[in-house]
Amino acid sequence: MIESTPTIYTKPLPDITDENREFWAALKRNELRLQECSNCSHLRYPINPYCPQCLSTDHSWEALSGRGSVFSYIVFHQVYNSAFAGEAPYNVALIQLDEGPRMFSNVVGVPNDAVKVGDRVEILFDPVTDEVTLPRFRPAQYNA
Repeated sequence: MIESTPTIYTKPLPDITDENREFWAALKRNELRLQECSNCSHLRYPINPYCPQCLSTDHSWEALSGRGSVFSYIVFHQVYNSAFAGEAPYNVALIQLDEGPRMFSNVVGVPNDAVKVGDRVEILFDPVTDEVTLPRFRPAQYNA
């Protein structure tokens, strides 16, 4: 009998706080949810206790489609954190979500030189530990 050892995730993990707990819990459920201001309807990201538009503290957590496009990206060849040594080169992309906010992530499933500004992408939920699922993006499998 061959036993497999689970892969241990050694890269940095987010600090889960009361303020961002719903964001991370939603990702674990394979949902992308962001704060929507109850006063002005602004979708806020990064997560914040105050709306940057009207300064209201009232909000709800709204589901987003997880679809968007590559707004910008860079390919890292230099290793700035030893935890990523086995990944270099890797891309870091700024994803323009269809609902408005932009978030940093990675485009996976394609070579780095295939990533282009304007590419349509969709979220891919990457469960890296039992507690943390990271939002990554892949080329869209849908018609825009």
